[in-house]
Amino acid sequence: MPCSPVPRSSIPKDDAVYLSHMLEMASKVAQKLEGIARSDYDNDENLRLALTHLLQVIGEAASRVSHDLRVANPQIEWTAIIGMRQKVVHDYMNVDEDIVWETAARDIPPLISALEPLVGR
Repeated sequence: MPCSPVPRSSIPKDDAVYLSHMLEMASKVAQKLEGIARSDYDNDENLRLALTHLLQVIGEAASRVSHDLRVANPQIEWTAIIGMRQKVVHDYMNVDEDIVWETAARDIPPLISALEPLVGR
């Protein structure tokens, strides 16, 4: 049985900070991808580095969100988000650009939609 999201008013202050940071970084990813094709991404090292870093930061913030809030919001892929951060940080020589692109292009928009009600936007 799916859990209901935690009402924004009952989110602890620390969680609210991390959720806001996740949303801010996810919004930056979406902004950087506006009008960008995969070929643009492949040919722009700065964009690849920026998106990789932003995904890393999103994962770090997600890892700091309380267990209770994560459990109460299963619509967010917490394990995958945190796992992406682990991969980028600890296996940085083997980061798959296809996965970074797919994550940024496909997974970030639904993450933004899931975070906005929690943050109050």
